[in-house]
Amino acid sequence: MLNIKNGLQILGEKAIEFIRYMGSLGIFMGKVGFWLFHPPFRLRQIFRQAEKIGVSSLPIVSLISLFTGMVLALQSAYQMQKIQAEMYIASLVALSMVRELGPVLTALVVAGRCGAAITAEIGTMKVTEQIDALETMATNPINYLVTPRFWALLISLIALTIYANFIGMVGGYIVGVYKLRIPHHMYIKMTFEPLKHSDLRNGLYKSMVFAVVICIISCFEGMRAQEGAEGVGKATTSCVVRSFVLIIACDCLLTAFMYFIGR
Repeated sequence: MLNIKNGLQILGEKAIEFIRYMGSLGIFMGKVGFWLFHPPFRLRQIFRQAEKIGVSSLPIVSLISLFTGMVLALQSAYQMQKIQAEMYIASLVALSMVRELGPVLTALVVAGRCGAAITAEIGTMKVTEQIDALETMATNPINYLVTPRFWALLISLIALTIYANFIGMVGGYIVGVYKLRIPHHMYIKMTFEPLKHSDLRNGLYKSMVFAVVICIISCFEGMRAQEGAEGVGKATTSCVVRSFVLIIACDCLLTAFMYFIGR
């Protein structure tokens, strides 16, 4: 009986903690939404953050997308060759990259690389009372710290997703043409023929949602970091884990809505 009571108490505490977290997150999102369209617009900071997030992420996004396209082509070739349907490998790679893998993998890379850095940066400012100093100088921390990173993440993630889609198709092309001996013109034709504008548009919609998730979670966790280096480390870990989970969950919901429910 005592174990059941303790278990219910722990469950209740976790539920209350979750409700408090979601409430604080909702309030934070409301404040961010207000300051996104409220001057001053710090264009210099936006471009600086876009360079840190977008340009610096190009090498790792390139490698992951290239090898993903190659692996997709190799794995699909194993089955397609059994039914003499190698020419459809190009379509499979293109649709997989544009609809799912391009946006998701790019978002995961940016969340792990840049989201963690944003949390650590803002968390360090929080524990060293730099954010309090901004408030004493009548500077809103959300307008100064969060909104430039929001716009930078949104722009950078959309551009990186388009780039990742292209590089993934290049990886599939390398395997399809030079390993599987599919004719060049046939591979190009089967890559772009099944693609529709809605596929690219839906993939970019996903990347926009993922950018919002990464920005909100990383900045929120940084703002609520506890005192000391240990608190910043916990906030960074929490940012990465929660961003990854939310990206996958949002991808599942968006895919279901775009291709099944909302049709």
